[in-house]
Amino acid sequence: MGIYTIKDLEGLSGIKAHTIRIWEKRYGIINPARTDTNRRIYSDDDLRKLINVSVLNKSGFKISKIASLTDKQLHEKVSLLARDVNRTDAQIESLIITMINLDEQSFDDLLTRSIINMGFENAFTTIIFPFLRRVGTLWLTGSITPAQEHFVSNLIRQKLISNIDAQSADRKADASKVLLFLPENELHEIGILFYNYISRREGHEVLYLGAHTPLESVELSAEIWAADIIVTDISSCRSEADEYLKRLSLIFSGQMIIIRGGTDETIKSKLPANIFQADSVDDYIKLLNK
Repeated sequence: MGIYTIKDLEGLSGIKAHTIRIWEKRYGIINPARTDTNRRIYSDDDLRKLINVSVLNKSGFKISKIASLTDKQLHEKVSLLARDVNRTDAQIESLIITMINLDEQSFDDLLTRSIINMGFENAFTTIIFPFLRRVGTLWLTGSITPAQEHFVSNLIRQKLISNIDAQSADRKADASKVLLFLPENELHEIGILFYNYISRREGHEVLYLGAHTPLESVELSAEIWAADIIVTDISSCRSEADEYLKRLSLIFSGQMIIIRGGTDETIKSKLPANIFQADSVDDYIKLLNK
């Protein structure tokens, strides 16, 4: 059972602590326990309820009306909103609740429904990536545990790999050989796996080396396989990004190098001539087919 402070609830729900206190006092939305020093502490049930209240409130429901709903009615209304393909906020909030609960079945059901309703690529760009940005923020602030972050990351990774495996092997006549990898100490694969999926869908030949790959191994693989395009992500090594990109540029001076978005403007303005940053999927596709 989780125990949360009001600051935790603010981070997880997106509702300001001041508003939470007002809703408690005026409407009795939640009734926190108190510590010996009279600090508010909240349970998993409080958190789930507050996230559901947040979804309805952002959807135009008055807080006075929401306060009159039972927990069952609250859940039913949010579930209906989450089924609406246009309500991405409700879908993201629902995914956060399933993450907190470590509820694999519900998470998979929500993710599968989004993919069916929106298409695989659209679901990832409009639901999954915004959701993962929220997860990253919550993890950095200590509002969720590493276990919860790993839980959802692995489920999304499985979904990506399943769709990559299901792709046809058709290649276009002018296909490029695209090598994708993550540098050492970079373990978050989902973004680069998605680019793997896009590269194959665009009809290119792909070699995926995975996470935590030494640069010497990338160089050897690119030479053996005769790669045309090198693709990577340096989100977790930004402090050393400038030096790493210079090395990358020199080693692969004859290839186009694409880095997934995430570098700051200072680094972006100094990118070597053969390195290009893809800030979006559309950017990536244009560079890939250049």
